[in-house]
Amino acid sequence: MRETRFLRRRPALVAATATALLLVTAAAAQTSASAAAAGCQVNYTVSSSWQGGFGANVTITNLGDAVNGWRLTWSYPAGQTVTQLWNGSYTQAGAQVTVTNASYNAAIPTNGAASFGFNGAWTGSNPAPTSFSLNGTTCTGGVDPTTGPPPSTPPPSTPPPTTPPPTTPPPGTSQPCDIYAAGGTACIAAHSTTRALYAAYNGSLYQVRRSSDNSTRNIGVLSPGGRANAASQDSFCANTSCVITVIFDQSGRGNNLGYQGAGGVGGAVQPAVANKESLTVGGDKVYSLYIPGKSSYWRDGHLTGVPTGAAPEGMYMVTSGTHVNSGCCFDYGNSETTRRADGAGAMDAIYFGTSCWFGGCSGSGPWVQADLEYGLYPGGSSSWNSNQRAFTSKFVTATLKNNGTSRFAIKGSNAQSGSLYTLYDGALPRGYSPMKKQGAIILGSGGDCCIDNTNQSVGTFYEGAMVAGYPSDATENAVQANITAAGYR
Repeated sequence: MRETRFLRRRPALVAATATALLLVTAAAAQTSASAAAAGCQVNYTVSSSWQGGFGANVTITNLGDAVNGWRLTWSYPAGQTVTQLWNGSYTQAGAQVTVTNASYNAAIPTNGAASFGFNGAWTGSNPAPTSFSLNGTTCTGGVDPTTGPPPSTPPPSTPPPTTPPPTTPPPGTSQPCDIYAAGGTACIAAHSTTRALYAAYNGSLYQVRRSSDNSTRNIGVLSPGGRANAASQDSFCANTSCVITVIFDQSGRGNNLGYQGAGGVGGAVQPAVANKESLTVGGDKVYSLYIPGKSSYWRDGHLTGVPTGAAPEGMYMVTSGTHVNSGCCFDYGNSETTRRADGAGAMDAIYFGTSCWFGGCSGSGPWVQADLEYGLYPGGSSSWNSNQRAFTSKFVTATLKNNGTSRFAIKGSNAQSGSLYTLYDGALPRGYSPMKKQGAIILGSGGDCCIDNTNQSVGTFYEGAMVAGYPSDATENAVQANITAAGYR
């Protein structure tokens, strides 16, 4: 979003991400000696698909006696492969996939359920598996009460059938993208310089480049699901200066953000200094992505899962209320692949700062608003939204979700404590239905930066993610609870 007399311009582009829902019902025998009846139903859902890849969610409903420890197997009919899985662990040998429970979802009571999600790769076609096996027994679609007590009498050590399982893993064993996946809205991009956004993530968070010899180092986590290894950055950058060149995508889709300048993705700005701001998360030292202006990051993700057109999506970021300005525009979210202002609805991104785009604002901010291209919206119109409030705390959570045709919602909160505050939840502004998202990802600037101009905004980014689908309020609340429990200080 270029600041040219505060006007935006831009046309549409792109097709909606395909979503397939495949239901497979089955029954399986329990292998424990006390098992008297066995049966299950498997809900296999393709939640998003892109060229060469897909995301899926699987729910196992136990129709028989309670199980404590499970193993689900299936075979892919067209050579698909699992590339990343959460809420469990997996192995794959040829076409056969085996998924084993995590510690927190091992027990499934009668009529209870366990779920997991994963990313996969495909070539040619992506048909769903036609059968599943639970704990080594082929599913048959019914309950088999051949021995022992009836299914309605679970072992004393398990919850009664009327006790539903948790809809998400316990907070201590899940991270934001695990929570989104459990809610049916899997992350399609996950970025952070401070911590892993999946409980099982053990890869790189970001890359630094030092000025002394232009060599680079990827900065990972201290442990799976843990905080960034700041000591690795400190040792690599000792006695010289470093910049952040890439923020890696933890979702497995390859939506890595590169800086918009020479040597990056191309453009007129520079990478941000790597050690401008240190902080602690959970007691561990980490670094932020500190944008002082004239820095910005971008990725064309329209072929790697980022929602396009009128497809629904949601997103969040943790930022700071103490490092802001009114320059256009400190954004995180969906932006133009052209890096030009292509028209109303070509963007769908969180904005955080003190810009009062349409005038008439109350107070001085900073505010969480929606950058939908051709305007920063505080609510459903160009008029000031009286429900808006400023967030001036050191750490701020900001969320945005948009169903692409009729509704969007903006929320914010202190990232150290408290629940999300709904700033707006209602109709899209006039002229923005349907949305015309292009599927790029922007971080730190507006949509029409920075091919031949420089970024005017300042801000701080700690973590954020984008999801396919329209997240529920319960899911967003669970993500906020995870953020406050992370211990930003």
